[in-house]
Amino acid sequence: MKKILLSTIATFALTATLFASPNNQTGCGLGSVLIKDDSSAVMLALQATTNGTSMNQTFGITSGTLGCKKTKIVMNEVAQEFVASNMDILAKEIAVGHGESLDTLAELLEVQDTVAFSAELQANYNSIYTSQKVEMSDVLDNIATI
Repeated sequence: MKKILLSTIATFALTATLFASPNNQTGCGLGSVLIKDDSSAVMLALQATTNGTSMNQTFGITSGTLGCKKTKIVMNEVAQEFVASNMDILAKEIAVGHGESLDTLAELLEVQDTVAFSAELQANYNSIYTSQKVEMSDVLDNIATI
């Protein structure tokens, strides 16, 4: 009986992930799919913790499930996961043209001239962040086109 119950729950959870939508604050992943309430810092922390401890964002980004959307161009999976997990701070740092997360992104994308990279992203901020609900895949696609 327990096996049947666990199988049913697992099947439901996996099916539900196909229809999940991403959360712009904590990224995509199992935590964002299972914990829909993002009205408080506590719930956002639970989402992020679940995403981090279950280590499923890479799978979601690669497969386009768990509320993740695949990028149009092939890119470093670590960079994709990093952007998904740091959307808010990256937006702020790109707006000002410098920051630790922006430097990390440049390193993950193997950019040689980080100063020019940061300046170019800052100059094209509105082209990268086209709306308040922009998704990780769109951000990376927009960065790649710049």
